[in-house]
Amino acid sequence: MSTRFEDRTDAGEQLAAVLTQFRERPDAIVLGLARGGVPVAAAAAKALYLPLGAVLVRKLGIPGHDETAYGALAWAGERIVRVLNRPLMARVLDHGVRQEWLDEVEQRERAELLRRAGTYPGIRHELTGKTVLLVDDGLATGATMRAAVEAVRSAGAAKVVAAAPVGSVEAEETVSLVCDAVLCLHLPGKFRAVGSFYRHFEQLTDEDAISFLTG
Repeated sequence: MSTRFEDRTDAGEQLAAVLTQFRERPDAIVLGLARGGVPVAAAAAKALYLPLGAVLVRKLGIPGHDETAYGALAWAGERIVRVLNRPLMARVLDHGVRQEWLDEVEQRERAELLRRAGTYPGIRHELTGKTVLLVDDGLATGATMRAAVEAVRSAGAAKVVAAAPVGSVEAEETVSLVCDAVLCLHLPGKFRAVGSFYRHFEQLTDEDAISFLTG
């Protein structure tokens, strides 16, 4: 039977229970991947007595198959970082997807990222020398987490730990290549949608995410 979390807050509390080595550390900060990772991060930060913030991320989905990411964008430290899955891009281009379609996806997602950068609180932090705990509600492909890792590293983070309640084995392996440590509470052999591991998994609005960052 699959591990289930009541909601994102419950998942964040469970994450905090295995991240106690970071409790009250003066050099540590918890950053949730907006939107879905923010409630998880908020619960974890509260339990660990750590500052809370967010990293803005956007998945680059393949046209017609939006849930499949060929890359991702992340915003931290006043700049956008892009991470691409080049082997996947090559395959989809070989199967009729045109480069200009991918370019349009990226242009649209960059615009949305910049829009959010103008409205979200808790996204501007001095990360130089910090230990950053990056938290999401799940790792499906790992694309957005990889982009977030690169973004906070470019902003000066000394150590980066990626944490999620659930993830695919492939995503965990991919993310582990770019950060100092990865923690997934549940790595099912057959990964389904992230939401299938939660009893309550509503889609979040900007207002929802902002309320956690300002609460």
